[in-house]
Amino acid sequence: MRHRYASVRGHQLFYREAGSPDDPVIVLLHGFPTSSFMFRDLIPRLARDHRVIAPDHLGFGLSDAPDVDEFAYSFDALADLTAELLAGLGVTRYAIYVQDYGAPVGWRLAIRDPEAITAIVSQNGNGYDAGFVEDFWAPVWAWGREQTPENEAGVRPALSLEAIRWQYTHGVPDAEVVSPDTWHHDHALVSRPGNDRVQLRLFADYVSNPPLYPALHAMLRETRVPVLAVWGRHDEIFGPAGARAFLDDAPDAEVHLLDGGHFLLESHLDDVAPIISDFLRRRAGTGAVAA
Repeated sequence: MRHRYASVRGHQLFYREAGSPDDPVIVLLHGFPTSSFMFRDLIPRLARDHRVIAPDHLGFGLSDAPDVDEFAYSFDALADLTAELLAGLGVTRYAIYVQDYGAPVGWRLAIRDPEAITAIVSQNGNGYDAGFVEDFWAPVWAWGREQTPENEAGVRPALSLEAIRWQYTHGVPDAEVVSPDTWHHDHALVSRPGNDRVQLRLFADYVSNPPLYPALHAMLRETRVPVLAVWGRHDEIFGPAGARAFLDDAPDAEVHLLDGGHFLLESHLDDVAPIISDFLRRRAGTGAVAA
């Protein structure tokens, strides 16, 4: 594995890369509040047959994290930076693995350039209104509608160590298998001076994502790109209905509901990695892209 930086629009983006440059590419797009660190153990397994690229979104992980006064954070902007990073690396055809925030970034890439996408793997990354767990999302929707002090008080606790620990351990039958390094690592990074404002800005922008879903659904129907939804069924952020919903527009999608939570790789890597590898071996690149 290589740990690299690339300059994109004047910002340093960190990314992990492994595998042969001659192999098919898979791009791993992480969620909140983590980074490409979440893929640290998956990357070597996928790299046996793929060139794997896992960037840190701007404001996350080891990428630059300019203040909100210096960069207009949005999911559109994160997708723009990712597209330019991939172009700079010479990547024109690739599969995507999306989780949480990685999903709206990946959907934008797929909608803009559907011919580039060879396969989609969604791991607890919604592309449908189905699956949003209301108790978790109600404060986010309220903050997106109106950035008031009262609504900020509803979402700011998501940046706490306890809330991040909950994301990693809820729904996991044996929470002791999840390393505390994960939530301490993420909390340290979102606690950098000014990073709370970055995260609040993206919380507010999440309302921009569901309006894109119809375009994603049309893309799935028209391209017939292979889809794998591998999901922690006990996730109380994106419930399993979000995984099953892919079957509405990709009838041959493969759906696997495992006995885990939101960050499935932390507890079920040995189950997830073979499912992904087998899926990519059989189906990546087999989608018939519409003219």
